[in-house]
Amino acid sequence: MKFHATELSSGNSSQKRLFLIAFTLIFLTIIPLYLLKNSRSPLPSHSVNISDLRSRERVKECDIFTGKWVPYLRGPYYTNATCNLIIDQQNCMKFGRPDTEFMKWRWRPEECELPFFNTVQFLGLVRGKSMAFVGDSVGRNQMQSLLCLLASVVHPVDVSHKYTSDTTYFRYWFYSDYRFTLATLWSPFLVKSCDADPSGHSLNSLMNLYLDQADKAWASQIENFDYVVISAGQWFFRPLIYYLNGQIVSCHNCNKENITAVTKYYGYRMAFRTAFRTLLRLKGFKGITFLRTFSPSHFENGAWNAGGSCPRTKPYTSEEMKLEDYNLEFYLTQVEELKKAEKEGRKRGLKFVLLATTEAMLLRPDGHPNHYGHSLHWNVTVADCVHWCLPGPIDTWNEFLLYVIKREAQRSFRGELQKIV
Repeated sequence: MKFHATELSSGNSSQKRLFLIAFTLIFLTIIPLYLLKNSRSPLPSHSVNISDLRSRERVKECDIFTGKWVPYLRGPYYTNATCNLIIDQQNCMKFGRPDTEFMKWRWRPEECELPFFNTVQFLGLVRGKSMAFVGDSVGRNQMQSLLCLLASVVHPVDVSHKYTSDTTYFRYWFYSDYRFTLATLWSPFLVKSCDADPSGHSLNSLMNLYLDQADKAWASQIENFDYVVISAGQWFFRPLIYYLNGQIVSCHNCNKENITAVTKYYGYRMAFRTAFRTLLRLKGFKGITFLRTFSPSHFENGAWNAGGSCPRTKPYTSEEMKLEDYNLEFYLTQVEELKKAEKEGRKRGLKFVLLATTEAMLLRPDGHPNHYGHSLHWNVTVADCVHWCLPGPIDTWNEFLLYVIKREAQRSFRGELQKIV
Protein backbone atom coordinates (compact mmCIF):
# COMPACT_ATOMS: atom_id res chain seq x y z
CA MET A 1 0.00 0.00 0.00
CA LYS A 2 1.30 3.42 -0.98
CA PHE A 3 0.38 6.85 0.30
CA HIS A 4 0.95 9.87 -1.93
CA ALA A 5 1.45 13.39 -0.71
CA THR A 6 -0.92 14.75 -3.37
CA GLU A 7 -3.73 12.53 -2.11
CA LEU A 8 -3.22 13.73 1.44
CA SER A 9 -3.08 17.36 0.49
CA SER A 10 -6.44 17.13 -1.23
CA GLY A 11 -8.18 16.08 1.99
CA ASN A 12 -9.30 18.40 4.72
CA SER A 13 -7.45 18.90 8.02
CA SER A 14 -9.67 16.44 9.91
CA GLN A 15 -8.81 13.67 7.43
CA LYS A 16 -5.11 14.38 7.91
CA ARG A 17 -5.55 14.24 11.64
CA LEU A 18 -7.39 10.92 11.50
CA PHE A 19 -4.72 9.46 9.24
CA LEU A 20 -1.91 10.50 11.57
CA ILE A 21 -3.70 9.12 14.61
CA ALA A 22 -4.37 5.80 12.85
CA PHE A 23 -0.78 5.57 11.64
CA THR A 24 0.52 6.29 15.14
CA LEU A 25 -1.67 3.61 16.73
CA ILE A 26 -0.41 1.06 14.21
CA PHE A 27 3.21 2.16 14.83
CA LEU A 28 2.90 1.95 18.61
CA THR A 29 1.33 -1.51 18.34
CA ILE A 30 3.64 -3.12 15.78
CA ILE A 31 7.02 -1.88 17.02
CA PRO A 32 6.76 -3.21 20.61
CA LEU A 33 5.52 -6.56 19.30
CA TYR A 34 8.38 -6.71 16.84
CA LEU A 35 10.91 -6.04 19.57
CA LEU A 36 9.36 -8.69 21.79
CA LYS A 37 9.17 -11.27 19.02
CA ASN A 38 12.83 -10.79 18.21
CA SER A 39 14.15 -10.54 21.75
CA ARG A 40 15.73 -13.22 23.88
CA SER A 41 15.08 -13.84 27.53
CA PRO A 42 17.78 -12.29 29.74
CA LEU A 43 17.50 -15.13 32.23
CA PRO A 44 20.22 -17.80 32.04
CA SER A 45 18.15 -20.90 32.76
CA HIS A 46 14.45 -19.97 32.55
CA SER A 47 12.61 -18.54 29.58
CA VAL A 48 10.08 -15.74 30.03
CA ASN A 49 6.70 -16.25 28.42
CA ILE A 50 6.21 -13.84 25.51
CA SER A 51 2.66 -13.01 26.57
CA ASP A 52 3.98 -12.16 30.03
CA LEU A 53 6.56 -9.80 28.57
CA ARG A 54 3.93 -8.32 26.25
CA SER A 55 1.67 -7.51 29.20
CA ARG A 56 4.54 -5.89 31.03
CA GLU A 57 5.15 -3.59 28.08
CA ARG A 58 1.69 -2.13 28.59
CA VAL A 59 2.24 -1.23 32.25
CA LYS A 60 1.17 2.34 32.91
CA GLU A 61 3.68 4.96 33.95
CA CYS A 62 4.07 4.93 37.71
CA ASP A 63 6.50 5.59 40.54
CA ILE A 64 8.89 2.67 40.10
CA PHE A 65 11.17 3.86 42.89
CA THR A 66 8.81 3.22 45.81
CA GLY A 67 8.23 -0.41 46.66
CA LYS A 68 9.70 -3.47 48.33
CA TRP A 69 11.96 -6.44 47.63
CA VAL A 70 10.19 -9.74 47.01
CA PRO A 71 11.64 -13.26 46.61
CA TYR A 72 12.49 -14.27 43.05
CA LEU A 73 13.71 -17.85 42.99
CA ARG A 74 14.77 -17.88 39.33
CA GLY A 75 17.84 -15.95 40.34
CA PRO A 76 19.92 -13.38 38.48
CA TYR A 77 20.26 -12.51 34.80
CA TYR A 78 23.85 -13.77 34.74
CA THR A 79 26.48 -15.33 36.99
CA ASN A 80 30.20 -14.87 37.36
CA ALA A 81 30.50 -18.01 35.21
CA THR A 82 28.46 -16.57 32.32
CA CYS A 83 29.92 -13.03 32.47
CA ASN A 84 33.69 -12.70 32.38
CA LEU A 85 33.55 -8.90 32.66
CA ILE A 86 33.08 -8.79 36.45
CA ILE A 87 36.10 -7.29 38.19
CA ASP A 88 37.45 -8.92 41.34
CA GLN A 89 36.22 -6.10 43.56
CA GLN A 90 32.59 -7.12 42.94
CA ASN A 91 33.07 -10.81 42.11
CA CYS A 92 31.75 -12.07 45.43
CA MET A 93 31.15 -15.68 44.37
CA LYS A 94 34.68 -16.02 42.98
CA PHE A 95 36.11 -15.22 46.37
CA GLY A 96 33.99 -17.63 48.35
CA ARG A 97 30.78 -15.95 49.42
CA PRO A 98 28.86 -18.95 50.82
CA ASP A 99 25.26 -17.68 50.49
CA THR A 100 23.33 -17.06 47.29
CA GLU A 101 19.99 -15.73 48.58
CA PHE A 102 21.09 -12.12 47.97
CA MET A 103 20.79 -12.82 44.22
CA LYS A 104 17.18 -14.04 44.46
CA TRP A 105 15.15 -10.88 45.06
CA ARG A 106 13.35 -8.50 42.74
CA TRP A 107 12.19 -4.94 43.31
CA ARG A 108 8.41 -4.58 43.17
CA PRO A 109 7.01 -1.03 42.93
CA GLU A 110 3.83 -0.33 44.88
CA GLU A 111 1.79 0.76 41.86
CA CYS A 112 2.98 -1.47 39.02
CA GLU A 113 5.42 -4.15 37.90
CA LEU A 114 8.98 -3.21 37.01
CA PRO A 115 9.71 -4.77 33.60
CA PHE A 116 12.59 -7.20 33.28
CA PHE A 117 15.72 -5.91 31.61
CA ASN A 118 15.26 -6.64 27.90
CA THR A 119 18.71 -6.63 26.35
CA VAL A 120 17.62 -6.44 22.71
CA GLN A 121 15.21 -3.64 23.48
CA PHE A 122 17.90 -1.67 25.30
CA LEU A 123 20.36 -2.09 22.45
CA GLY A 124 17.69 -1.03 19.97
CA LEU A 125 17.01 2.16 21.92
CA VAL A 126 20.68 3.11 22.16
CA ARG A 127 21.64 2.14 18.60
CA GLY A 128 24.00 4.72 17.14
CA LYS A 129 24.28 6.54 20.49
CA SER A 130 26.64 6.87 23.44
CA MET A 131 26.32 6.66 27.21
CA ALA A 132 28.69 7.81 29.95
CA PHE A 133 28.67 7.00 33.65
CA VAL A 134 30.20 9.99 35.42
CA GLY A 135 31.18 9.73 39.08
CA ASP A 136 32.97 7.44 41.49
CA SER A 137 33.54 3.68 41.62
CA VAL A 138 29.90 3.00 42.54
CA GLY A 139 28.91 4.59 39.25
CA ARG A 140 31.48 2.36 37.56
CA ASN A 141 29.87 -0.55 39.45
CA GLN A 142 26.58 0.20 37.63
CA MET A 143 28.37 0.33 34.29
CA GLN A 144 29.90 -3.08 34.97
CA SER A 145 26.45 -4.44 35.77
CA LEU A 146 25.23 -3.11 32.42
CA LEU A 147 28.14 -4.80 30.62
CA CYS A 148 27.05 -8.15 32.04
CA LEU A 149 23.39 -7.58 31.23
CA LEU A 150 24.25 -6.80 27.62
CA ALA A 151 26.64 -9.76 27.39
CA SER A 152 23.67 -12.12 27.03
CA VAL A 153 23.38 -10.83 23.45
CA VAL A 154 26.67 -9.20 22.44
CA HIS A 155 30.15 -8.50 23.74
CA PRO A 156 31.82 -5.12 23.24
CA VAL A 157 35.32 -4.23 22.14
CA ASP A 158 37.43 -2.41 24.71
CA VAL A 159 38.52 0.76 22.90
CA SER A 160 39.78 2.63 25.98
CA HIS A 161 43.28 3.03 24.57
CA LYS A 162 41.89 5.21 21.77
CA TYR A 163 40.63 7.79 24.26
CA THR A 164 42.84 7.68 27.34
CA SER A 165 46.10 6.45 28.79
CA ASP A 166 44.45 5.88 32.19
CA THR A 167 42.49 2.71 31.58
CA THR A 168 42.10 2.02 35.29
CA TYR A 169 39.68 4.87 35.88
CA PHE A 170 38.49 5.69 32.36
CA ARG A 171 37.06 2.94 30.18
CA TYR A 172 35.36 2.96 26.77
CA TRP A 173 33.50 0.04 25.22
CA PHE A 174 32.15 -0.15 21.67
CA TYR A 175 29.31 -2.39 20.46
CA SER A 176 30.00 -2.40 16.73
CA ASP A 177 26.76 -4.16 15.71
CA TYR A 178 24.78 -1.35 17.33
CA ARG A 179 27.30 1.48 16.95
CA PHE A 180 26.86 2.07 20.68
CA THR A 181 29.62 3.47 22.91
CA LEU A 182 29.59 2.92 26.66
CA ALA A 183 32.05 4.78 28.90
CA THR A 184 32.88 5.37 32.54
CA LEU A 185 34.55 8.66 33.46
CA TRP A 186 36.09 8.72 36.92
CA SER A 187 35.27 11.85 38.92
CA PRO A 188 34.44 11.09 42.58
CA PHE A 189 33.68 14.74 43.45
CA LEU A 190 32.40 15.91 40.03
CA VAL A 191 34.36 19.14 40.62
CA LYS A 192 38.08 19.88 40.50
CA SER A 193 39.96 18.32 43.42
CA CYS A 194 43.50 17.70 44.63
CA ASP A 195 45.28 16.33 47.67
CA ALA A 196 45.86 18.76 50.56
CA ASP A 197 47.55 16.41 53.00
CA PRO A 198 51.35 16.84 53.01
CA SER A 199 51.77 13.19 53.98
CA GLY A 200 50.09 12.06 50.76
CA HIS A 201 46.82 10.51 49.66
CA SER A 202 45.01 7.89 51.72
CA LEU A 203 41.44 6.67 52.17
CA ASN A 204 40.73 9.47 54.63
CA SER A 205 43.27 12.18 53.82
CA LEU A 206 42.46 15.88 53.49
CA MET A 207 41.54 17.14 50.01
CA ASN A 208 40.82 20.48 48.32
CA LEU A 209 37.58 20.90 46.39
CA TYR A 210 37.07 23.77 43.94
CA LEU A 211 33.30 23.87 44.11
CA ASP A 212 32.74 26.24 41.19
CA GLN A 213 34.94 24.34 38.71
CA ALA A 214 33.77 21.13 37.07
CA ASP A 215 36.34 18.36 36.87
CA LYS A 216 37.81 18.53 33.37
CA ALA A 217 38.27 14.76 33.42
CA TRP A 218 34.60 14.43 32.52
CA ALA A 219 33.55 17.95 31.50
CA SER A 220 35.99 18.05 28.58
CA GLN A 221 34.73 14.70 27.23
CA ILE A 222 30.97 14.82 27.79
CA GLU A 223 29.61 17.18 25.13
CA ASN A 224 28.84 14.58 22.48
CA PHE A 225 27.33 11.89 24.71
CA ASP A 226 23.62 11.11 24.25
CA TYR A 227 23.06 9.79 27.78
CA VAL A 228 24.89 10.85 30.93
CA VAL A 229 24.36 8.97 34.19
CA ILE A 230 25.82 11.15 36.93
CA SER A 231 26.38 10.23 40.58
CA ALA A 232 28.61 10.82 43.59
CA GLY A 233 28.49 10.00 47.27
CA GLN A 234 30.86 8.39 49.72
CA TRP A 235 33.89 10.59 49.00
CA PHE A 236 32.12 13.57 50.55
CA PHE A 237 32.48 12.07 54.04
CA ARG A 238 36.24 12.65 54.07
CA PRO A 239 37.98 15.85 55.34
CA LEU A 240 37.57 18.54 52.69
CA ILE A 241 38.59 22.17 52.20
CA TYR A 242 36.19 24.12 49.98
CA TYR A 243 37.26 26.79 47.48
CA LEU A 244 35.20 29.33 45.53
CA ASN A 245 36.79 31.73 43.04
CA GLY A 246 40.17 30.31 44.00
CA GLN A 247 39.76 31.24 47.67
CA ILE A 248 39.15 29.05 50.73
CA VAL A 249 35.61 29.63 51.99
CA SER A 250 34.98 26.77 54.43
CA CYS A 251 35.75 23.15 55.18
CA HIS A 252 34.27 19.91 56.40
CA ASN A 253 36.02 17.97 59.16
CA CYS A 254 39.36 19.65 58.40
CA ASN A 255 40.17 20.55 62.05
CA LYS A 256 41.63 23.93 61.14
CA GLU A 257 40.71 26.76 63.48
CA ASN A 258 41.10 29.53 60.91
CA ILE A 259 38.58 28.00 58.45
CA THR A 260 34.80 28.12 58.89
CA ALA A 261 33.38 24.65 59.43
CA VAL A 262 30.30 23.59 57.46
CA THR A 263 28.47 20.30 57.01
CA LYS A 264 29.28 17.79 54.28
CA TYR A 265 25.96 18.66 52.61
CA TYR A 266 27.24 22.09 51.59
CA GLY A 267 30.00 20.68 49.40
CA TYR A 268 27.70 17.97 48.09
CA ARG A 269 25.09 20.50 46.99
CA MET A 270 27.62 22.77 45.33
CA ALA A 271 29.27 19.90 43.46
CA PHE A 272 25.99 18.82 41.84
CA ARG A 273 25.03 22.42 41.16
CA THR A 274 28.28 22.97 39.30
CA ALA A 275 27.98 19.67 37.42
CA PHE A 276 24.46 20.43 36.24
CA ARG A 277 25.34 24.01 35.30
CA THR A 278 28.27 22.72 33.28
CA LEU A 279 25.98 20.44 31.27
CA LEU A 280 23.51 23.28 30.78
CA ARG A 281 26.20 25.62 29.46
CA LEU A 282 27.85 23.24 27.00
CA LYS A 283 26.71 24.58 23.63
CA GLY A 284 26.93 21.27 21.82
CA PHE A 285 25.40 19.07 24.52
CA LYS A 286 22.03 17.64 23.49
CA GLY A 287 21.91 14.56 25.69
CA ILE A 288 19.68 13.37 28.53
CA THR A 289 21.16 13.59 32.03
CA PHE A 290 20.14 10.98 34.60
CA LEU A 291 20.85 11.62 38.26
CA ARG A 292 21.45 8.32 40.02
CA THR A 293 20.82 9.14 43.66
CA PHE A 294 22.93 8.43 46.72
CA SER A 295 23.89 4.80 47.31
CA PRO A 296 23.82 3.93 51.06
CA SER A 297 26.54 1.91 52.75
CA HIS A 298 25.71 -0.64 55.47
CA PHE A 299 28.54 -0.86 58.00
CA GLU A 300 27.58 -2.50 61.28
CA ASN A 301 29.48 -2.83 64.56
CA GLY A 302 31.85 -0.01 63.66
CA ALA A 303 32.82 2.39 60.90
CA TRP A 304 34.64 1.26 57.76
CA ASN A 305 38.03 1.93 59.42
CA ALA A 306 37.04 0.58 62.83
CA GLY A 307 36.15 -3.04 62.13
CA GLY A 308 32.68 -2.46 60.64
CA SER A 309 31.24 -5.04 58.27
CA CYS A 310 28.02 -5.98 56.46
CA PRO A 311 27.30 -9.67 57.20
CA ARG A 312 23.54 -9.73 56.55
CA THR A 313 22.18 -12.20 54.02
CA LYS A 314 18.69 -10.85 53.27
CA PRO A 315 17.02 -7.46 52.70
CA TYR A 316 15.47 -5.22 55.32
CA THR A 317 11.76 -4.53 55.21
CA SER A 318 10.57 -0.92 55.07
CA GLU A 319 9.47 -1.31 58.69
CA GLU A 320 12.99 -2.29 59.75
CA MET A 321 14.83 0.50 57.92
CA LYS A 322 13.67 4.04 57.13
CA LEU A 323 15.20 6.64 54.85
CA GLU A 324 16.44 9.20 57.35
CA ASP A 325 19.49 11.03 58.76
CA TYR A 326 22.40 11.52 56.33
CA ASN A 327 20.98 9.13 53.73
CA LEU A 328 17.87 11.30 53.49
CA GLU A 329 19.85 14.57 53.50
CA PHE A 330 22.15 13.46 50.70
CA TYR A 331 19.16 12.28 48.67
CA LEU A 332 17.15 15.48 49.18
CA THR A 333 20.17 17.65 48.39
CA GLN A 334 20.66 15.93 45.04
CA VAL A 335 16.99 16.03 44.11
CA GLU A 336 16.68 19.73 44.93
CA GLU A 337 19.57 20.56 42.61
CA LEU A 338 18.16 18.28 39.92
CA LYS A 339 14.83 20.10 40.01
CA LYS A 340 16.60 23.43 39.47
CA ALA A 341 18.52 21.99 36.53
CA GLU A 342 15.36 20.42 35.12
CA LYS A 343 13.59 23.79 35.15
CA GLU A 344 16.52 25.53 33.49
CA GLY A 345 16.96 22.69 31.02
CA ARG A 346 13.48 23.13 29.58
CA LYS A 347 14.57 26.49 28.17
CA ARG A 348 17.27 24.73 26.14
CA GLY A 349 15.36 21.57 25.36
CA LEU A 350 17.55 19.50 27.73
CA LYS A 351 16.20 16.76 29.97
CA PHE A 352 17.33 16.04 33.53
CA VAL A 353 15.80 12.80 34.80
CA LEU A 354 15.71 11.16 38.23
CA LEU A 355 16.98 7.62 38.91
CA ALA A 356 15.96 7.38 42.55
CA THR A 357 17.81 4.28 43.71
CA THR A 358 18.36 5.34 47.34
CA GLU A 359 15.23 3.88 48.94
CA ALA A 360 15.56 0.52 47.23
CA MET A 361 19.25 0.15 48.09
CA LEU A 362 18.82 1.26 51.69
CA LEU A 363 16.95 -2.03 52.15
CA ARG A 364 19.79 -4.19 50.75
CA PRO A 365 22.50 -4.62 53.41
CA ASP A 366 23.05 -8.10 51.98
CA GLY A 367 24.20 -6.91 48.57
CA HIS A 368 27.73 -5.68 49.37
CA PRO A 369 31.00 -7.61 48.86
CA ASN A 370 31.84 -7.36 52.58
CA HIS A 371 35.02 -9.49 52.73
CA TYR A 372 34.24 -11.35 49.47
CA GLY A 373 35.68 -8.88 47.00
CA HIS A 374 39.30 -8.08 46.17
CA SER A 375 40.52 -4.68 45.04
CA LEU A 376 44.03 -3.48 44.29
CA HIS A 377 43.20 -0.24 46.11
CA TRP A 378 41.26 -1.68 49.06
CA ASN A 379 42.83 -3.10 52.20
CA VAL A 380 41.70 -6.74 52.34
CA THR A 381 41.14 -6.46 56.09
CA VAL A 382 38.57 -3.69 55.51
CA ALA A 383 35.04 -4.81 54.67
CA ASP A 384 33.56 -3.33 51.50
CA CYS A 385 30.04 -2.25 52.43
CA VAL A 386 29.97 0.51 49.81
CA HIS A 387 30.09 -1.29 46.45
CA TRP A 388 27.73 -4.04 45.29
CA CYS A 389 28.23 -7.67 44.33
CA LEU A 390 27.73 -8.71 40.70
CA PRO A 391 25.27 -10.15 40.08
CA GLY A 392 23.20 -8.54 42.78
CA PRO A 393 20.72 -5.79 43.65
CA ILE A 394 22.62 -3.19 41.62
CA ASP A 395 21.31 -4.88 38.46
CA THR A 396 17.98 -3.28 39.38
CA TRP A 397 19.52 0.13 38.67
CA ASN A 398 19.75 -0.82 35.01
CA GLU A 399 16.15 -2.07 35.01
CA PHE A 400 15.31 1.43 36.26
CA LEU A 401 17.54 2.95 33.59
CA LEU A 402 15.88 1.06 30.73
CA TYR A 403 12.44 1.95 32.07
CA VAL A 404 13.15 5.70 32.15
CA ILE A 405 14.89 5.67 28.75
CA LYS A 406 11.79 4.05 27.24
CA ARG A 407 9.53 6.46 29.10
CA GLU A 408 11.44 9.51 27.87
CA ALA A 409 11.48 8.18 24.31
CA GLN A 410 7.71 7.65 24.40
CA ARG A 411 7.12 11.10 25.87
CA SER A 412 9.27 12.68 23.18
CA PHE A 413 7.39 10.80 20.47
CA ARG A 414 4.04 11.93 21.87
CA GLY A 415 5.31 15.49 22.03
CA GLU A 416 6.36 15.42 18.40
CA LEU A 417 3.04 13.85 17.41
CA GLN A 418 1.11 16.62 19.16
CA LYS A 419 3.07 19.21 17.19
CA ILE A 420 2.10 17.48 13.93
CA VAL A 421 -1.55 16.97 14.85
